[in-house]
Amino acid sequence: MSGTTTARFRLRSAADGANRWVVLVVLCLSLLLVALDATVLHVAVPAVTEDLRPSAAGLLWIVDAYPLVCASLLILFGTLGDRVGRRRILLLGYALFGVASAIAAMADSPGVLIAARALLGVGGAMIMPATLSILRQVFPDRRERAVAIGVWTAVAAVGAATGPVIGGFLVEHFWWGSVFLINIPLMALVLPVGRLLLPESRGSDDGPWDVMGALMAAAGVFGVVLGVKRAGTGEGLLSPATLASLLIGAVLLIAFVRRQKRRAHPLIDMGMFARPAFSTAVGCIVLAMLALVGLELVAVQYLQLVLGLSPLQTGLRLLPLTFAAMAAGATGSYTLRRIGPRRMVGWGFVLTAASVLILTAMGQHDRPVLLTVAFVALGFGLQSTLFGAYESMLSEAPADRAGGAAAIGETSYQLGAGMGIALLGSVMNAVYTSGLAKLPEEGVPAKDGEAASHSLGEAYQVADRLGGPLGEVLRSTARHSFIAGLHVTLLVSAALLLVGALAALRLPRVMECPSPGVGEPQGEALEFHGPHEAPVAGRTQRPHPLPAGRRPAEATGSGRAGH
Repeated sequence: MSGTTTARFRLRSAADGANRWVVLVVLCLSLLLVALDATVLHVAVPAVTEDLRPSAAGLLWIVDAYPLVCASLLILFGTLGDRVGRRRILLLGYALFGVASAIAAMADSPGVLIAARALLGVGGAMIMPATLSILRQVFPDRRERAVAIGVWTAVAAVGAATGPVIGGFLVEHFWWGSVFLINIPLMALVLPVGRLLLPESRGSDDGPWDVMGALMAAAGVFGVVLGVKRAGTGEGLLSPATLASLLIGAVLLIAFVRRQKRRAHPLIDMGMFARPAFSTAVGCIVLAMLALVGLELVAVQYLQLVLGLSPLQTGLRLLPLTFAAMAAGATGSYTLRRIGPRRMVGWGFVLTAASVLILTAMGQHDRPVLLTVAFVALGFGLQSTLFGAYESMLSEAPADRAGGAAAIGETSYQLGAGMGIALLGSVMNAVYTSGLAKLPEEGVPAKDGEAASHSLGEAYQVADRLGGPLGEVLRSTARHSFIAGLHVTLLVSAALLLVGALAALRLPRVMECPSPGVGEPQGEALEFHGPHEAPVAGRTQRPHPLPAGRRPAEATGSGRAGH
C-alpha cells in the first residue's frame, strides 16, 4: 500500500471508523486522572492540618497551588500542543503527573506538599487542553461531538465527585498521602495505552510559536489569581501585596491581548471572542466554577466538622451529586438538540441556584433528605450548564485552533475554581471571624480567640485544650459562626449563578449541525498510532472541496447558530 493511501486510511479512521470512540475512552481516562486529583484532597484537609500543621495561608496554598499553577500554564501548553503535537504534550503530562503524585504522597512538610501540588498543576495543564483539542479533532460532526462532550463532562463529574469518596476511604484506612498514590496506577495504565492508541494531531503550522506571549499569559493569569488568593487569606483587597499582584497580572494580560492582536500568527485568535457564543460560553464556565468550587470545599468542612461525619461518610454523602451529573452528561446531547444552548445553560444555572438556596436550611443538625435533594439538583444543574457552555465554545472554535480554544475553556474553568475558593473563602472567613469577636467578653483569652479565628478545625483544637466551660463556649460559638458564614456564602453563590443565567441569554437559541467534516481547516495534521499502524509525521491530506451550495456557515467563518 502506498504512503498516500495509508495516510488516507488513517484520516478516514479518525473521522468515520470506530477508532474515535476508542480515543474517547482513553481521553476520558486522562480526564478522570486530573478530576480525581482536583477534589480527592478536600476530605483529607483536616488530616493534613493535624499532621503537617500548616498556617492558614499555607493550608490555602496546599489546596490552591494545583488550580493556580494549572490555570497559569493552560494557554502555554494548549498552544504549544497545536505546534509540536497534542499527543506528545499529553503523554509528557502523564509522566509528570505520576512523578508529582509520588512526591506529594511522601511530603513531610507544608512546603514540599505545596511544591508537589504545583508540579501536579504543571502536569494537569499539559493534559487538559490536549484531551479537549484531540476530541475536537476526531469528532468533526457536531452531533457526534456533542455525545462525546457529554461523556467527557460526565467523566469529569464522576472524577470530581468520587474523589472525596475514594479520598475518605483512603484517609480512614491509611494516611492522607495515600490520596495521591491512586494517580500512579492510573497513570501507569493510561501512559502506554495512550502512546499506542491516541492520534497525533497538530494545528496549522504557520509562523513561529510566540514564546514571549505564552510566558506573558502565564504570568498574567498567575498574578491575577494570586492577588485574589491574598485577598481571600485575610490580607485585604487594599493591602500592598494584593494590589501589586492584581495590578501586575492585569497589566500583563492586557499586554498579552494587545500583542496577540498585532501578530500575524497569534497564539490565541482574539477574533473568537468577537463571537457572542464563544465569549458567553467562556464567561458562563467562569461563573459556574466561581460559585461552586469554593462552596464545595466549605460544604465538605460542614459535613465533617459540624455534623461530625467521617471522611468516607462525607464522600458517600456527595454521591447523589455524582449520579445526577452523570445523568445530565448522558442526556446532554439529546437535551441540547431539543432546547438549544441558551435554554440549557440558562436553566442549568437557575436549577443550580435553587439547589444552593435549599442548602441554606442546613444548620446544627443533620438533614440527610434535604442534602440529598439539594445535591441531586446541584449536580444535574451544574453539569447541564457546563455541558452546554463547553459544547458551544468548542464548536465555535476552528479545528486548527483547537488547542488554544481548549486552553481558554480550561483556563476559565481553573481560573473560576481558584477565584471561587479565594472569593467564597474570603466571605466565609469574614463572617466566621466577626462571629468570634465577642469571645473575650465570654472570658476566652485573646490569644486563644485569635487562634480559633483561623479555622473551625483549629477552634476545636483550642477548645479541647481549654476544656471546661470556656472550651464549650468557644466550641459552640465557633460552630454557630461557621454556619452563619456558610449561609452567607450560599447566598453569594446563588447570586453569582443567577448572573450566569442572565449571561446565557446571549447564547444561540438552537444547535446548528453542519455536515460532518465540512469546514475543517486543511492545514490540520492528524496521525493515528494504532497497534498495526506506524506513525506518519506531518503528513496532511487535503479534503475534496464541496460545491459552494453545500458549504454551511461553519465552513465560511463564524459557524454561529441563528438567534
